[in-house]
Amino acid sequence: MESQDELHQPILPPSPTETEAYIVDGRLEEVLSDTQLPWLKRLTCATWIELKLLFRLAAPAILVYLINNFMSSATRAFAGHLGNLELAAANLGNSGVQLFAYGLMLGMGSAVETLCGQAYGAEKYEMLGIYMQRAIIVLTLTGIPLTVVYVFCKQILLLLGESTTLASAAEVFVYGMIPQIYAYAVNFPIQKFLQAQSIVAPSTYISAATLVLHMLLSWLVVYKLGWGLIGASLVLSLSWWIIVGAQLLYIVTSSTFKNTWTGLSLQAFSGLWAFVKLSAASAVMLCLEIWYFQVLVLITGLLKDPELSLDAISVCLSVAGLLLQIGIGFNAAASVRVSNELGAGNPKSVAFSVIIVNSVSFMIAVIEAVIVLALRHVISYAFTSGETVANAVSDLCPFLAITLVLNGIQPVLSGVAVGCGWQAFVAYVNVGCYYGVGVPLGCVLGFKFDLGVKGIWSGMIGGTMLQTLILLWITFRTDWHEEVNKARNRLEKWEDKKGPH
Repeated sequence: MESQDELHQPILPPSPTETEAYIVDGRLEEVLSDTQLPWLKRLTCATWIELKLLFRLAAPAILVYLINNFMSSATRAFAGHLGNLELAAANLGNSGVQLFAYGLMLGMGSAVETLCGQAYGAEKYEMLGIYMQRAIIVLTLTGIPLTVVYVFCKQILLLLGESTTLASAAEVFVYGMIPQIYAYAVNFPIQKFLQAQSIVAPSTYISAATLVLHMLLSWLVVYKLGWGLIGASLVLSLSWWIIVGAQLLYIVTSSTFKNTWTGLSLQAFSGLWAFVKLSAASAVMLCLEIWYFQVLVLITGLLKDPELSLDAISVCLSVAGLLLQIGIGFNAAASVRVSNELGAGNPKSVAFSVIIVNSVSFMIAVIEAVIVLALRHVISYAFTSGETVANAVSDLCPFLAITLVLNGIQPVLSGVAVGCGWQAFVAYVNVGCYYGVGVPLGCVLGFKFDLGVKGIWSGMIGGTMLQTLILLWITFRTDWHEEVNKARNRLEKWEDKKGPH
């Protein structure tokens, strides 16, 4: 019979199981190492933890990249309503000049992504602010030669064979984007600083609010004040600086960063040359990828009757460019997850995260490809009303679908490479696969075998596929215990470069 004391004991809720505790705390390494759990339960629990961490990073990052992409597209649209010459000038200035600066700056910014991510995982929090400041210094200095390129863009475009009228109009547009160079120099290190700490939602809110303001300012400046092309590009530069200012204000005023942001420091000026070398490798890796499909457009322009082919491939690459933002979002998430877990010394978590992020991104890419194939006969009408172009786009959609599938894997593998600090190695792989195999193969198929744009694109796909297979082979043969040790040694080396206190 129960005692009186036992009868009056409060009824407590059942304590959470070990599995539930793992999920709540996100202790991925402990789950993967817990041999007491059944294999299937361990896999389910680990997958759930990783998916929560992954989508918390990837979803806001995808939105940020989409918004930034749309902001640039909106600027070109405003310019297009001024006339055909203005539209051509804005497209040339954006694709021919601005994209060069964007790729270079974003690539160099991925160096701080490696260091900040691994430092955060290793709980060396004070170093994140130092790395961010060091990256801003290096990228700002890089902006100086880029400014020279912008200033002499007319002469460069004339050398490339553009007409004097178009080059002069593009020059006006490009001059208005010079302040944007330095916004990139500050924005990308800030972005990587936040991503390394899995803080990405604020950037999404800031970018979304800036997009609304950008549309209003563009309408006012271009149409009401009549500033034309220079007004459109100046507003775009201003919008990027608004994003930068809002993010800086958030970092400086929020208590969230009390450990990772301790104010301006002279330490940021030490070890700059080593940082430049890592940044240069990162820039080469990313730029070779960004420029690859620009080369496809240039080669297509050398065909006998390029007009229809260029129209069709421009539509296809516009779709690919929009959907690539999803892959770039997963690229950022993969980089953060890998660098954080390497810094924390969790080899099993790194390996598991690589598998999950590649699987999720691949499945989404397959869905994109299926939708594109299903809409192949109507997809071009979002860009043009011509039936001839629609038929040409329909013929190219199978190539677009393959490209979308590869874009679901390749950017993620590049993100893993950034998280590990493999930028220099991947740069060599990109040179060999893209420009040693893809471009020559495309030229042979397109011109020698007279397959036209289909042959050129087939060759380019071959280069991308070879690069993807090499990165897959390297990634899944990696000894993650060894990578943890390399990350530890890298952080110790970079801590030695702190400089005077």
